[in-house]
Amino acid sequence: MAAMSVIGIDFGNESCYIAVAKAGGIETIANDYSLRGTPSCVAFSPKNRILGVAAKNQMVTNMKSTVFGFKRLLGRKFSDPYVQKELKHFPYKVEPRPDGGIGIRINYLGEDNVFSPEQITAMLFTKLKESAAIALQTPINDCVISVPSYFTNAERNALFDAAAIAGLNVLRLMNETTATALAYGIYKQDLPAPEEKSRNVVFVDFGHASLQVAACAFNKGKLRILATSCDASCGGRDIDSALAEYFCQDFITRYKLDPKKNQRAYLRLLQEVEKIKKQMSANSTKLPLNIECFMEERDVTGDMQRTQMEQICAETFSRIERTLKNILHNAKLRPEDISSVEIVGGSTRIPAVKALMEQVFGKVPSTTLNQDEAVARGCALQCAMLSPAVRVREFNVTDVQPYAVRLAWDADRGEDGDMEVFPAFHAAPFSKMLTFYRREPFSVSAYYSDEIPYPDTFIGQWHIKDVQPTPEGESQKVKLKVRVNIHGIITVASASLVEKKPDAQESVEMENSNENVQASGQELPMDTNQEKQENGPEEVREEQKQSWTQRVGQWFIGDKKDKSKKVIVKTIELPIEARTHGLTQTELNSYLEQEGKMQAQDRQEKERADARNALEEYVYELRGKVSEGDTLHDFIAEDLRSRLVEKLDGLEQWLYDEGEDEKRQVYSDKLTELRTEGEPIKQRRLEFELRPGALDDFALSIQLTNKAVDQYRSGEARYAHLTEAEIAKVCEASKNALNWLETARQALAHAPLHQAPPYTTHQIRQERQNLENIVNPILSKPKPKEKTPPPASNTAGDGQAPAPEQTTQEQMDVD
Repeated sequence: MAAMSVIGIDFGNESCYIAVAKAGGIETIANDYSLRGTPSCVAFSPKNRILGVAAKNQMVTNMKSTVFGFKRLLGRKFSDPYVQKELKHFPYKVEPRPDGGIGIRINYLGEDNVFSPEQITAMLFTKLKESAAIALQTPINDCVISVPSYFTNAERNALFDAAAIAGLNVLRLMNETTATALAYGIYKQDLPAPEEKSRNVVFVDFGHASLQVAACAFNKGKLRILATSCDASCGGRDIDSALAEYFCQDFITRYKLDPKKNQRAYLRLLQEVEKIKKQMSANSTKLPLNIECFMEERDVTGDMQRTQMEQICAETFSRIERTLKNILHNAKLRPEDISSVEIVGGSTRIPAVKALMEQVFGKVPSTTLNQDEAVARGCALQCAMLSPAVRVREFNVTDVQPYAVRLAWDADRGEDGDMEVFPAFHAAPFSKMLTFYRREPFSVSAYYSDEIPYPDTFIGQWHIKDVQPTPEGESQKVKLKVRVNIHGIITVASASLVEKKPDAQESVEMENSNENVQASGQELPMDTNQEKQENGPEEVREEQKQSWTQRVGQWFIGDKKDKSKKVIVKTIELPIEARTHGLTQTELNSYLEQEGKMQAQDRQEKERADARNALEEYVYELRGKVSEGDTLHDFIAEDLRSRLVEKLDGLEQWLYDEGEDEKRQVYSDKLTELRTEGEPIKQRRLEFELRPGALDDFALSIQLTNKAVDQYRSGEARYAHLTEAEIAKVCEASKNALNWLETARQALAHAPLHQAPPYTTHQIRQERQNLENIVNPILSKPKPKEKTPPPASNTAGDGQAPAPEQTTQEQMDVD
């Protein structure tokens, strides 16, 4: 079974991974550098974009035009305090846009361009999409992309927009911890049965820029996220920064050099301390740090050991401990309730982090999962489950909405126009129905009511249009569906006007909420413990003193007790005008067009560079081979060799001078012209190498033919059926072939190597084929079959065939 175009993308702050669902399991895709991880870097040059590994490799030399860490900027405003804090990590220029958003100013194609974080992310996704398409040999469309569980509506919408710009159809934005839990649970064969007590597992994802913890409950065929706990700005890079700060102070003291005054030097220092941090995870001895030509053409050295690093990063470790303890509180679990602790993310390899987990949870962390690839694998599994093209084992995934969400609306008559629709850690995806009584259009707004890692709690505002009073001037019933969708985005999914009119027919139309929800099994109206008010949300029809069960039953079944009330229920969908985070359709179309132009420019530049490289490679190869003592030296005349070498030298000079930046066609034309001189030389060399074998094969065919003639002359039984005329034809063909071969050998022996040979390998093989076409049909001619005499009649009448008559040699002689 070929690989399906069903991929999962782990979009990390530092690196990205792509996994694909294939028959028999999940496979992680390697990029064009044969690496599984693709750096989250996008660089720009005067001619094209540089993406992934190539961008990371030239980060130090092209740092002002190399963009990284842009995942932290998605969906945010420039004035965001969080963004202002992030800016200290970036050597490239970030500025406010007219709408208050973030603009990344880059010199591209020789001009100043301002790109949004969504556009930069889309560029990286374009590279990942291309890598997957090359590896799978099929176009890529559907995908599941990982997203931090702490991302808000604004950030999720921004990531969704980035994927749309890259031409990806996102089946789901999946929380990273949920993807990890899916990758862990779907292969477990020993999970408790659905009716048994769940197995609780804690997943800790400590990556480059954030810490995420999730508590999950597993049963056979399903997983349920209980709660999450996050620190959005605590990651491995904080340890790098702390170590870099230590060495900065050390270098100021010992060398009087301040790396913070030189961005390139500081970037190199960060890269070196990251290496030493990784070494300390496996080694507790003192480790050296050496950087050549660090600043002012001076070398610097230093050293550090693990215990020293733990003291320097004590604040970071205390934040980690606090986040780990929070999960127990959020999930209402005790350490003894937890079956195991699974860790992923590169920074979980630090021994001090593992020790904190063991201290908080009372269990040694388990490394069952691939720490770098688990998220991508979970995303690929989810994509396969959502795709109709792939069959996957049934496994139900219930996520959570990490923050409490409130809904507000226009309120009058003293009512409270605000209520909590989703408490923190509510199951997701999920929908809830609200019923309003209104005479005119109205608006509802959604807000986060918890503390979130985002300065603005606003989620969105939805204006419900076309609401009018009844003919009697009364309010009409309007039902709103508020939903946390599969991407974790909160929205008002629909609004409908419910009209009831008397009907003379016997049937009764029942009103119900027909949305099936994964977490609860059915949609329920929201209970706010308040009586029906004309301008407020009405959750029930009966008085408040009725039980909740009774009210729910009446909501779904209608007034079935009174059969005399026969009504027709008519539902009219109402238009909704939404104001939420994310790009407008006009902006999205503009970015799509711009991305298409940049992709075309990249392709054009790649073709141009390939053509230039092909010409340069041919110049070097040909000049090297025609030089003294090399393979082509003897196959070109002396005067022609001098002229050709002079031409090749001129082409090399041209390539590094005025020909540095020519169009693709110019390089292709020069290569074609050069090949007209170089290929005949190569062909003569090739002929020289192949001719001896062809001549020997021809001689062998002549030899075998003559041997067959000799066997015929000596009375060999297998040729006894051939006629003299046929043998004469074979002899004639062999003689002519031998004469041709001797003539060719003599001519080739005296022919100069630098001239075209008088006889080519193709001609020799053709003459051999001509000989075999004449000889083989004759020599392989089958013997004629001997005639078998008919059986004699059975005169004895015993039912047995008579024995054949025996003829003695004497009788044959007499006859």
